[in-house]
Amino acid sequence: MSVLLAVDGDSFAHRAYHALPKSIRLNAVVGFTNMLVRLWQAEQPDAVLVAWDTLSVPTYRHEAFEPYQSGRVFEDSILQQLEILPEVVGAFAFLVAKAPGYEADDFLAAAAREWPGDVLVATSDRDAFQLASERVTILQPTRGVSELARIGPAEVRERYGVEPEQVPDLIALRGDPSDKLPGARGIGPKKAADVLAQYGSLEAALADGRFAAEAEDLRLFRRIATMDASAPLPPLAETSPAWAEASSFLERLGLGGVAKRVGESSTS
Repeated sequence: MSVLLAVDGDSFAHRAYHALPKSIRLNAVVGFTNMLVRLWQAEQPDAVLVAWDTLSVPTYRHEAFEPYQSGRVFEDSILQQLEILPEVVGAFAFLVAKAPGYEADDFLAAAAREWPGDVLVATSDRDAFQLASERVTILQPTRGVSELARIGPAEVRERYGVEPEQVPDLIALRGDPSDKLPGARGIGPKKAADVLAQYGSLEAALADGRFAAEAEDLRLFRRIATMDASAPLPPLAETSPAWAEASSFLERLGLGGVAKRVGESSTS
């Protein structure tokens, strides 16, 4: 069965940017490229798709809930590199997913739904745990971008006490500080998991009269936490790395060292 590697580009770009010294020119490009090559070499997927946020256009999440992700400020250097990185991915002949109004997460969900074989979703965003299944495994960085934990349904149950499909309900109830979702008043992760164990879903709990004063807010939070699998994907097809073309592109960016490593990858 063919394997798709679906990568959260923004997630890994930001990790690379903060892991490498700012004195390294285009440090996010260097770190991200090294990570992408290591991932391909470790997993040997039949296809690679890298998904990106569009930072210049708000998503329905921002429009529906004004505080969503408020307060996030990115340095100009990382913003400039986030414009370059999809071109780097394209130079490898890998698939690029990016469209106004969608987040990288949404493309990961769409790819997990559309790809007919197994899917490896590489991201540090735990919201993606909702995608875990017998066919979909989450690759979560545990140290920089060099070590990855493999997350399937059993690991989601062990960590959170819920099934993968209950993760958006869990986020809605417990909240998510990184996205500025407050959750239900007085409900932490364990209590949220207990509610879902009792009722099976947030909607069932609301139907029973729980959280009546917050019902509509919690439905909105669940919608925000749910990845949109209708995000528009490029045609999914098996892809082989274009090592020479990627190496040349990186050389033109003035990144001779990483260009050399990429060029040598074709024989490794």
